This record gives sequence, C-alpha cells and structure tokens, in this order.
Amino acid sequence: MTETYDYVVVGGGSSGCVAAAELSEDPSVRVLLLEAGDTSEAHPETLRADGYKDAFANDALMKERFSVHDERWGSRRLFMGSGRGIGGSGAINAMVYTRGAELDFDEWPRAWRWGEVTRDYEAIEARLRPRPRPPTEFTETCLDAAEAAGFTRKADLNDGDLGGVLGYEHMNYEGDDRRNSYVAFLRPALDRPNLDVRTGASVHRLVVGPRRVEGVRYEHDGALIEARASREVLMCAGALETPRLLMLSGIGPGRALRRVGLPSLFDVPGVGENLHDHPNVCVFFRGGRDVDCSHPQLYGFHRANPDSDLPPAMSDTCYVFYPARSSLREAMIRILPGLVLPEPLYDVGALPKAVRGGVDLAFRAGGLRAQVKKVFGIVVILGKPKSRGRVTLSSPDPKAPARIDPGYFADPEDMETMLKGVARARRVAGAAPLAAWGNREIFPGPLGQSDAALEGWIRKNVMTTYHYAGTCAMGDQGASVADDRLRVRGVEGLRIADAAAIPVTPVSALNAPSMLVGYRAARFASEERRAS
Repeated sequence: MTETYDYVVVGGGSSGCVAAAELSEDPSVRVLLLEAGDTSEAHPETLRADGYKDAFANDALMKERFSVHDERWGSRRLFMGSGRGIGGSGAINAMVYTRGAELDFDEWPRAWRWGEVTRDYEAIEARLRPRPRPPTEFTETCLDAAEAAGFTRKADLNDGDLGGVLGYEHMNYEGDDRRNSYVAFLRPALDRPNLDVRTGASVHRLVVGPRRVEGVRYEHDGALIEARASREVLMCAGALETPRLLMLSGIGPGRALRRVGLPSLFDVPGVGENLHDHPNVCVFFRGGRDVDCSHPQLYGFHRANPDSDLPPAMSDTCYVFYPARSSLREAMIRILPGLVLPEPLYDVGALPKAVRGGVDLAFRAGGLRAQVKKVFGIVVILGKPKSRGRVTLSSPDPKAPARIDPGYFADPEDMETMLKGVARARRVAGAAPLAAWGNREIFPGPLGQSDAALEGWIRKNVMTTYHYAGTCAMGDQGASVADDRLRVRGVEGLRIADAAAIPVTPVSALNAPSMLVGYRAARFASEERRAS
C-alpha cells in the first residue's frame, strides 16, 4: 500500500505535535503524522495535571530502553526510557517548562542565539500558557534555605539569566489539566482535512532514493505501508530513535552501517554521535512534618565547579526540590525491577510484574505512606556535561533496540562537578530554615561522607533525567549532521525536528527547547516551500 503526502512527520511527541500542527495550517498541503503509541484519549492520565505519576508507571506510555553496562555507572544497565504515544515524553513528564539560559544558546548556531529564538518561544507560550504553581509552606522554606546557602530568589526563570538562581518553574498546566504540545497545538488541528494522524504506526525505515528521502515505510495493523513525501520527511522521533531510524535507512557512519550488514547510502558520520543527557542523583531527607506540595515545582541553577572552563556566569548544575509523596511509589514501580533483577530475569515478564506488585503492596501500608509524606529530596542534576556518548545499531532488524552508551562520567570533570553539586545541596539542606523543618539525611547518609565514598554512591545511583540530545546535531560547520535550518547535509527531503538536532544541551529541562526545534522546523519548511 502506498500513500502520498507533502510532509511526513515521524513521531508524535513534544516536537512532532507542534511540527505537524504548524505545517497543516496551510490547507494546500497534506501532512501525515506517524506515532507508534496510542492516542492521548486512550490514557486519560496524560491529560490530567496530577496524572503524570500514573502515566510514568503505565507500560503503554513508556518505551523501555536500557543502556550498555559500564563501570562508570556501577557496571549496571541504566534505564533510558521515554514517552510513547501522542504527546511523547511531554505527556508523562512533570510539566517543567524552561527555555534555558541565554549563555546556552551562545553555543548553538548563530541563527539560534537567544535574540533569534525569543520571538518563537513567545509564540509557543501564547498557546501553551505555562505558569508557576502557587507557593506552599514547604516550597517557601526551601527558597529561604537556598537563599541562606548562596542562591538568589528569582521570579522569572525564562528571562535567559540562570546564574545562581532558584524559583518557581513555569509548568505547562491549566487548572486540573495538563497543557502540553498535543493539547495546545495538535488537538485543535485534528479536524483539518489535510492532516492525518496515525497512531499504532511503527516506522521501519525511510524510503531513500539516489539523492533524497522519498518517504517512510511503516507497519500499521499488521500491514506494511509506504508513505511518500513529495516535499520532505521531518524526524521527530527523539534523540535516541531518530538516529536509529536514519541508520536503519542507510544514513549514517558508513563503516558502522556496513559492519551490521546495511548499505551506506549517505555517509553522514555524525549520526548517533554527540549523545548527551543530564545525569542526576537525589539526596533524600526526612523532615519533621509532612511536605505540603505534590509537584516538584522549584528549580535552581548554580555554578558548583568554579574550576571548569565554562563561561564564568554559566551555571553547571540544577537543583530540584522533590516531594517524595508526589511520585516515589510510581517511580519505584517503573525503575526498581530493572535495578534488582539480572538482565535475563528482567526479560521474563512475570518477574518485573511481581516486583512492581511488591512495591505497590508495600506502599499500601499505612505506616510507609505516613513516612513518605515527610520525605523530600534535593535532586542534583549535571546541567552542562562535558561527556558524550553515542547511539549505534546492534542489528539491521528494525525491531531490535539500539545500543545506547550515554557516556556518563567519561570526562572526569563531570564527576568533580557532581561531587561539588551534592555538597551544595547538603549546604542548602543544612541552612537554618530547613534545619528547623527537619532535615535528617537518609540517602546517601553514612554511605557518602568522604569524597571517595560519595563518588562510589553517585556511580551506583546515577540515573537519567530523560533529557537526551545531540545525536543529529545541527551547526554552522559542514561537519555537523544538519545545517542551521535543520536540513540533513547532503540528503534532500530530510529535516531533523527534535532534540537530536540540539548541538549542546541547555542547562535546564529540554521540553521547551524540543518544542522550539519542532516549531522552527515547520516554519523553515513552510518558508522554503513558498519560496520554491
């Protein structure tokens, strides 16, 4: 079966919802959006502001992946999942909306500097309408403690200045509802006759001709379908899936493709390289009374490592105050099976379910629930990692998972920064306001007092913040995968429209920058169509 469209958008996540909606505003073009997961309406928790914890624990909404084993992170596999279904990770995340720092965009191509992207951010926000959550006694206590430990309280975390500040992050919600890119962009466009949204569509590879990408081959309801794109294909599958699909299609490092038995149709060495993420650890404390908020609504930024060669005013670490009552049960349901079960046993479906059932049963106990209400964490996030990893193919089979090496701590400076970041978090917790609240450290506690012990604890407990970026990086130079208009160099009809294009990650969360990339990709494609 063959279909023909002007544009095919691969992936219905945060960037894909924006890109498809923006492209289809012109009624003269036909747009197809392909998403492997379900509709949002099939899982109502993705549409509720308080449903993020339930969505995170729902297997239908999470694409499970694991990293390679490496001694840099305790010789274990790291969970590296991401959202699955319309809305993608933006349908299951904690709704943080941060643009990043002006200094972050100085590391991007000239056409993407702060002054160039602010107007696009404003256009996105006019529809998304992000806002902070109201203060609580606990959040105000945390802010007071952070100020006592050297942070500056800040009202607006989206003005480009993220040097040594902490405040209430903007979140994409409205009342009781989540307001992500699906709700704000795609859902109002669903009745357009020129837009087809196909869920349950698993993309196998791109259809590649002598000079250009001509379409997409995907599976839907057991049938293989070829969707032809007369204009272009926009890749919005995310920084882990977009390079995998390009390489399966013969677009990537030629030698590596041939090694797994694939033809090298377009030798693009950077595909799959430059993977970086925000690794984190959480320092947990038990307070003297219940935490009175249900969302991690405070975001802080500071320079932990003054010896780094980053610009002096650039923060290198992020700090999130995490109320355990908000989602600890659901986080353990999702992550604990992969930690406690050896790899062969994890693949026995009944065993992960048994572990999850045990977690659920434990949290049903009244005593544990009461204790968890008093627990809070300070999440220490490495905001400007120097380390880089890669995504490579393990097989030419489109259903085989990629090999993911996140590269954590490959550069020794990253561990130095994390150690200093944990020390700063402890200073915040030890300041008078949180000391009065109650701040007995329970994790790592005695396990992480010396630098050597703390380093071992970080390696064994580090996890992803789900901010994957950079694997099809754009740039001003020819060595980059894409140019500054997101077009893959040397390949016609193909544009990177998700976080894979981000060359250097911002210090903050990636949901807003991912929407920015999708928005600008659609604008660039539309401008070029009108000019042709």
